[in-house]
Amino acid sequence: MIYKTSGVCSQEIHFDIENNILKNVSFVGGCSGNTQGIAKLVEGMSVDEVINRLDGLKCGYRPTSCPDQLAKALRAYQQK
Repeated sequence: MIYKTSGVCSQEIHFDIENNILKNVSFVGGCSGNTQGIAKLVEGMSVDEVINRLDGLKCGYRPTSCPDQLAKALRAYQQK
């Protein structure tokens, strides 16, 4: 899936889900080290676990963050 982010430096999040497990996570743009770290940490986790851990995180003064956007992307996937 490709998710267009909003309110953060990254422009997109790419990921696959197999049997409710997150795989092949990558961010387009954003803080390279941070987004690569997030991607590696969440791969292999269940969709629900990632949402529970990342939902609502903020980046500085912004009301959202790249991790929060990933949680939103996963919620959008669940609603398909």
